[in-house]
Amino acid sequence: MKKLIFAVMALVTITTTQAQGLDLGIKAGVNFATLTDASGLDNRTGFVAGAFVGGKLGDKFGIQADLLYSQQGAEFELGSFDLDYVNVPIVAKIYLTDNLNLQAGPQFGVLVNDDTQTVIGEVINDIGTNDFDISGVVGVGVDIPLGLRLEGRYNFGLTDVPEENGADFNKSKNSVFTLSVGYSFL
Repeated sequence: MKKLIFAVMALVTITTTQAQGLDLGIKAGVNFATLTDASGLDNRTGFVAGAFVGGKLGDKFGIQADLLYSQQGAEFELGSFDLDYVNVPIVAKIYLTDNLNLQAGPQFGVLVNDDTQTVIGEVINDIGTNDFDISGVVGVGVDIPLGLRLEGRYNFGLTDVPEENGADFNKSKNSVFTLSVGYSFL
């Protein structure tokens, strides 16, 4: 997995060196996460932080890759799904104006922390989770003066979060709304 992330980041870096308007910076924000197809779950609010590299490939098209630490999961009455990932979203950016863009692409995630305990009576169940997550990403971004970047994204999971066939969480996938602010050094 580390080799895949390195290869993707290298490809994006090579591509963006040929691009006009190279973008390299840091970003941070807030996640509003839950799991789909499971009843009785509430959002887990967490943070997201990391770095990005990207660039424009003409006036109307760009590409961006991020390396992000992301707190995801869900909360419910009997416990919680605290899932922390290192995510690598790679998005194509279509510029509607010089500053406003639409974003879409895949995201690859590696689970780095899972606290998935449920309490049933006095018994604690630890629910197994998949170590890898693939999601789709759609969003909108605004480049504002002084190198600031504002983004709103929705990540919809394509892989099941539980490793095993749990009764209530069998086909649950990540569902995350993210609001972030970034700063471009270039």
